[in-house]
Amino acid sequence: MQALQNKICSEGKVLSAEVLKVDSFLNHQMDPALMQDIGREFAKRFVDEGITKIVTIESSGIAPAIMTGLELGVSVVFARKRKSLTLQNNLYISQVHSFTKQETNDISISKEYLQATDRVLIIDDFLANGQAALGLLDVVKQSGATAVGIGILIEKSFQSGRTLLEQTGVRIESLARVASLEDGTVTFLETVTAGGAQS
Repeated sequence: MQALQNKICSEGKVLSAEVLKVDSFLNHQMDPALMQDIGREFAKRFVDEGITKIVTIESSGIAPAIMTGLELGVSVVFARKRKSLTLQNNLYISQVHSFTKQETNDISISKEYLQATDRVLIIDDFLANGQAALGLLDVVKQSGATAVGIGILIEKSFQSGRTLLEQTGVRIESLARVASLEDGTVTFLETVTAGGAQS
């Protein structure tokens, strides 16, 4: 998705060969127009999958998931990373290790909001080592629902996440695939030619 790639190039900050900071438009401050475009793009890619529910994880996945849900006309459920007084029992729970935060959290979704009849699209902001998406897939599996796709905003293709997720057989669509962050520069896996086609 060219608009997302352009935003990464103009506002993203390469902190190391493995860490890309996108706080100005996704992880802290959000760009609503870009989120709307992202929702439309995911909806276009998954429109034929009969999706009945979108699942994401708090907090950075919520905005693109809501915009996708708006386009597809389906509800959005986000997995919580912390228990609350109103979310204690009757939960689907899985463990997720965060590459960026270097911590492991239980994620949970109320059994009330995922049914075996659901066809689920998972949305997440980053794909690095694949742990968040695998945790969400586990929650969907526990519910008996069918995961029909995984939509990723930014994939770090030089890490192992895609390989792990491909082993599940679930379709993966990434809007921006980063091949490298070496030397402080973002290099994308797919480059856009002068004619606008991707190669």
